Amino acid sequence: MKAIGLRSGLLSIAWILLIWLVFIPPVLGAEVNNLQAAIDEYMNATVKTGRFNGSILVAQKGEVMVKKGYGTANFEWQIPNSSETIFRLGSVTKQFCAACIMQLEEKGLLSLNDQLQKYIPDYPQGNIITIHHLLTHTSGIPNFTNFPDYISTMMIPSPPEKTIDRFKNLPLEFQPGEKFAYSNSNYVLLGFILEKVSGRSFESYLQENILKPLNMEHTGYDHPEKILPNRASGYDASSEGLINTPYIDTSIPHAAGAMYSTVEDMYLWDQGLYGDTILSKASRDKMFTPFLSNYGYGWIITKAFGRKVIAHDGSINGFATHISRFVDDQVTVIVLSNFSHAQSSLIAKDLSAIVFGEPYDIPIEKSYIELETEILDKYTGKYEIQPGLFAEITRKDQFLFIQVQGQPIIQLLPQTETQFFIQEVDATLTFITNEKGEFTEAVLHQSGKDIPLSRVK
Repeated sequence: MKAIGLRSGLLSIAWILLIWLVFIPPVLGAEVNNLQAAIDEYMNATVKTGRFNGSILVAQKGEVMVKKGYGTANFEWQIPNSSETIFRLGSVTKQFCAACIMQLEEKGLLSLNDQLQKYIPDYPQGNIITIHHLLTHTSGIPNFTNFPDYISTMMIPSPPEKTIDRFKNLPLEFQPGEKFAYSNSNYVLLGFILEKVSGRSFESYLQENILKPLNMEHTGYDHPEKILPNRASGYDASSEGLINTPYIDTSIPHAAGAMYSTVEDMYLWDQGLYGDTILSKASRDKMFTPFLSNYGYGWIITKAFGRKVIAHDGSINGFATHISRFVDDQVTVIVLSNFSHAQSSLIAKDLSAIVFGEPYDIPIEKSYIELETEILDKYTGKYEIQPGLFAEITRKDQFLFIQVQGQPIIQLLPQTETQFFIQEVDATLTFITNEKGEFTEAVLHQSGKDIPLSRVK
């Protein structure tokens, strides 16, 4: 999840921008030693260019081929990352929540066709919203992490029922089942339902029914105030360089994004999904069935080159995460970063390309030109990325900066008079004129996707 913890923005909704990547087909090439060397070269380049800091794991057919930390877990003390470093998962939490819901269905305690009103009787239009709609982000319920006051409230404890009150009386954005719109509100509702049906907290149920059976001893529900050995500090990119990420009370993301883990534990989770320890085959088949926009239950399921890929991103204050599962080839790539701006999906895609002997690009530092302030001032203003989500472009001295609401301010570096790049995330922003020669919009190009930004003032 992204913005705080769950951010939805230029950098924070990375999964929206990146998760629909075309993954590379598995045609395994390099030997293990060569593979490790190639991965090392690539990962060291991501660290050098400021695009990554964290840990990775790459495995095939039950054998871990690479597990390693890169960069620094805590810059104040210069503690390095390792395969045992703990990272917040953000929206990767959703797949665990979905698995818990499937378990409850297996036990006959709920049905995926249950209407929301069964669990929250006074929920407006709760008679047309089902658990299935919540799992697949097809409910039409607005995403509360996009609300203008989200950042100002993310430090205040908020149990699920209180968070639900923030959005339950708002109109639906569309009729349930008609469209897909990623919304953290859906999984906060699922966490609430899980607790009501099981009679236990999400944290307790998760520990007893998922983590303990899989021996995931370094995974859990995050409580920032607790001492957690090997916990990485989270960092954001800013105009002044790296900064400590703002605090978020994890009661807010809850079942939508409150978990932490290590790459080693996430691999235990991956392996557990191949058998019946956690879920029956019937439940796994349901969970991995793509619905609108290829979203299943807590996972995105796509076909690339005739091969199945199951994946999901996560983003939360100071952290960016990703897991990709090439199930036909039993290849798993896990990327956990304590940089909020890390393009975890893109890194996972490139690591997959290395494994499969396919082309990939090693990150390089780009050079930029200098522009007159009069030119830069033409681009300053407020831009709309999507309904209710805005970015502010400002100038400081000889440089432009962009800040999506709830996000750190990021520097834009000019390649040409109208095209700028963001070094940390390998993205470009191009300003476009109308027939009058006025700069009325911009296009963000990132990982093969073009995202329009409309100037509003």
